[in-house]
Amino acid sequence: MPDPLRIVHVDSERGFSGGEVQVFLLMEGLRARGHHNVLICPPGSRCESEARERGIETLALPMRNYTDGLAVLRLRRALDTLRADLLHLHTGRATWLGGLAARWAGLPAITTRRMDRRVKRGWRTRLIYGWLVERAVAISPAVASRLEAGGVPASLVRTIRSSVDLGALEPAAGREATRKALGADPDAVVLLCLARLHKRKGIDVLLRALGGMSAKPRLWIAGDGPERGALEALARETGVDAQVQFLGMRSDAADLLAGCDVFVVPSRSEGLGVVALEAMAAARPVVASAVGGLAHAVVEGRTGLLVSPEDPDALARALARVIEDPALRESLGDAGPGRVAEGFLAEQMVEAYESLYFEVLTPAAVPRDEQA
Repeated sequence: MPDPLRIVHVDSERGFSGGEVQVFLLMEGLRARGHHNVLICPPGSRCESEARERGIETLALPMRNYTDGLAVLRLRRALDTLRADLLHLHTGRATWLGGLAARWAGLPAITTRRMDRRVKRGWRTRLIYGWLVERAVAISPAVASRLEAGGVPASLVRTIRSSVDLGALEPAAGREATRKALGADPDAVVLLCLARLHKRKGIDVLLRALGGMSAKPRLWIAGDGPERGALEALARETGVDAQVQFLGMRSDAADLLAGCDVFVVPSRSEGLGVVALEAMAAARPVVASAVGGLAHAVVEGRTGLLVSPEDPDALARALARVIEDPALRESLGDAGPGRVAEGFLAEQMVEAYESLYFEVLTPAAVPRDEQA
């Protein structure tokens, strides 16, 4: 058995979204395998408080922007004392700043890319993936394709899919109590959307779809963000405000999943869409946009229905189909847990990263001049 590793993780985000959930799942899993983690994150960030609460060694360093040379210097000095075996960089800013510091310190680094955005060809991409990091991890095949289309050599790209913590999906209140608390009749069909209220998440498309349906399901929207006011106005404009409940930020996702009948992910873009995986793990049918990693995670006709993004009519038809067919809802939901077990479990993700770390640290690793 190889010796335990000291891994320094760098996350430059002040907020806490799906990417940070995955970072903490990874660190907890690595700790259970005997490895030591150090998290470098901005002071006052949610990551800092979360890490300290969980007993994860934490170093708070400002990382203001991509041109923050002082952050590179601080990171470089920190690496002198942390005795790391390698760095794992979890955001774009962390990859640039942390990659420069790692190269300066002579330490290997890997980066994880979570966004389904085009990777621009150019000097920055060549510098990051040709010099600063040893491997680039994509959280889905769609993200891997983006990296390779941007000029990143395929030999440097690994796909390690984001994962689901089954333990976090155990409901506390349960279906009946949750529905009663939110005013849903026992026989009502309830749709659930768990998302940050941002344009990228396509909730406006969902509201327009709801407005074009003859059926009148309830819709729970759990989350908050800059688009909330505009979305509430759109719900009134489309005449669905009586059906829609904006629940704000919630800490009871497991209970909401237990209480709903259909899970909806109308995103315009998505690196993978862990919320869809969580819904499938909870045996809920998924109706989702066929974008990014969602088109890979959700299996059309087996665990859910996929529709074109930006198409309220197509989304309305798919929703009507599952609302009107209880047997279809049941079969799609029943297949969800099996799909999640096909490579989307937290322990599977942790094992894959552990293997990659040892691959990078192995002296016989393929030289860069042979990878290009």
